[in-house]
Amino acid sequence: MKLLFDENLSPRLVRLLADLFPSSAHVRDLGLASAADPMVWAHAATAGMTIISKDEDFHHLSFLRGAPPKVIGIRLGNCTTSAIENLIRQHHATIAAFLADPLASFLALP
Repeated sequence: MKLLFDENLSPRLVRLLADLFPSSAHVRDLGLASAADPMVWAHAATAGMTIISKDEDFHHLSFLRGAPPKVIGIRLGNCTTSAIENLIRQHHATIAAFLADPLASFLALP
């Protein structure tokens, strides 16, 4: 399960969640910082990654284009990196089921 953390999420999440999601990356680490959403989308699709973001644009793209890539939307408002890490850890089983479902394209995490 490889996640691609969007620029609106802390790059520290890659390290903090490496035990659950090895081989994940942040857009900054892949030379995609400030890249247009379609570029991030294309990279994730090609690399077999799931985009995780607070950006509504990826939510819309997932409904327009479908998967791949799959998209996980973080619905927390202004919050700490720790709160996002805890949210992802609490929903690990839900995320795993979502990633295993061939028909699913978008998952919203409260």
